[in-house]
Amino acid sequence: MQKFMKTLNNISRSQAVYRSERIKSDGLCGANFSFALAICAHPGCSQEELARELCLNKSTVTRALVHLQDHGYVTKKMCENDKRQFSVYPTEKLLSVIDEIKDVSIQWMHLISDGITEQEMQVFYSVLNRMQEKAKMIIDEKGEEQ
Repeated sequence: MQKFMKTLNNISRSQAVYRSERIKSDGLCGANFSFALAICAHPGCSQEELARELCLNKSTVTRALVHLQDHGYVTKKMCENDKRQFSVYPTEKLLSVIDEIKDVSIQWMHLISDGITEQEMQVFYSVLNRMQEKAKMIIDEKGEEQ
């Protein structure tokens, strides 16, 4: 199983390199693309929701959002229902590159899945999705125990 996790991690890191090489935008690279996609898919989400969505700890999310905010990609506004939380919104600068990020992500998937049948991809995705759900459930249960 350890080799399986290493393989998934290598694919993810390779995707980050691929995106970074093809998308030339000031201050936007690597893991920032996942943040950009999540923020544009859920404008106004809280930092906590973003952490849950991306399976990251809150401090990692905070650091990434500071970086994105410093480079003009996101704005943060205090949540009305919880003054300790911030809602995160994409700026026009981020919205101007999000289609390119999506296109490059689609290109990446076409490249790495070339030669794999649609049926194989469906089975693979189904298994990965089930594993993802179990992983999130385990983490959620662990959080409830603390």
